[in-house]
Amino acid sequence: MIRGDSLSSRDRDHFDWPLFIAAVAIAVLGVVNLYSATSVYSGARAELYISQVYWLFVGGIIGGVLIALDYRHLERLGYVLYTFGVFSLALVFVLARDVRGSARWIEFGAFRFQPSEFMKVFLVIALAKFLHDDPRNEGRTLRDLAIPAALTAVPALLVLKQPDLGTATILVFVFLTIAAVTRVRWRSAALFVVSIAVAIPIIWEYVLLDYQRARVLVFLHPEEDLLHRGWHAHHSRVAIGNGGLFGNGYLRGTQNQFLFLPDQFSDFPFPVFAEEWGFVGGVVLVCLYAFLVVWGIRIASMAKDRFGAVLGVGCAAIIFWHAVINLGMTSGVLPVVGVGLPLFSYGGSSVTTVMVAISLLMSVSMRRYSGVASLDRL
Repeated sequence: MIRGDSLSSRDRDHFDWPLFIAAVAIAVLGVVNLYSATSVYSGARAELYISQVYWLFVGGIIGGVLIALDYRHLERLGYVLYTFGVFSLALVFVLARDVRGSARWIEFGAFRFQPSEFMKVFLVIALAKFLHDDPRNEGRTLRDLAIPAALTAVPALLVLKQPDLGTATILVFVFLTIAAVTRVRWRSAALFVVSIAVAIPIIWEYVLLDYQRARVLVFLHPEEDLLHRGWHAHHSRVAIGNGGLFGNGYLRGTQNQFLFLPDQFSDFPFPVFAEEWGFVGGVVLVCLYAFLVVWGIRIASMAKDRFGAVLGVGCAAIIFWHAVINLGMTSGVLPVVGVGLPLFSYGGSSVTTVMVAISLLMSVSMRRYSGVASLDRL
């Protein structure tokens, strides 16, 4: 029987203020940066920062409900939520409108949402339920991870079909992160690495689309297509370099103000921030993300059950891989794959998803005191 339908006085006393403050700091910096990034536009795009505030408010309400409820209630809904997420991804191919060659959003009048964003959390909950129901504590083989891998492959392939390589990659990386802490036997881990190495040429030839392969080639040889496919990445690096140590000052970033930096409110908000606040500002932002991830792993390690431990690892992995991939592609160390920066990039579905992930971490954190650490028992 699960107790704790609402917050007890003990739970309220253990409110995770460090997690809350770090998330709020990133969100506030994100809105401030979004105002600067869209200040060069007029009309609706110039007011995206207002929409971002609304979505943060909506995400806060949903997060508050999740914090008040015991996270263990989600265990019973794990596969239901997963099925709903997969159904929504399939529905995209029927209802979604093509935008720049991709169909990712389902629209209902003025409201639209991106199912692939919410699928990240649904997948984590489903994987947490599976591993919680699996009683084994000894090292797992690849056969033992076949079902979790299949749970990941279905939504990942649907998302890749949209096409959305960035989100599909996030789903796979979240699964790999969770698998990495489940005590996989070293022989199975080595076999998995070999399998990945063999699969890479196949994925390159038969899975990736032409424009996706082109992005990788531009990353490897940026000087060959600087004025076309390499434009985004080039001016992103220029903006970061222009920031110097302390930056050019708020609303004074040349790459943004003169419209050299495309998608500066969605995929490339960090170069805007780095040019205005410099290396110091960039380090502060990176440290905030690092704190969220490390704190999330800490919460997972202190969870009182396996479901909470996997939930914590998965939610921290969502934030980690988003931040790593976005910062990597904007700084030129990774190919451009269209992954946003958590709570920093504009996007209602993205903001809500990250807020839900942080709220689940908060729920696990506030209810960990009646049990013992369980991450070592995964």
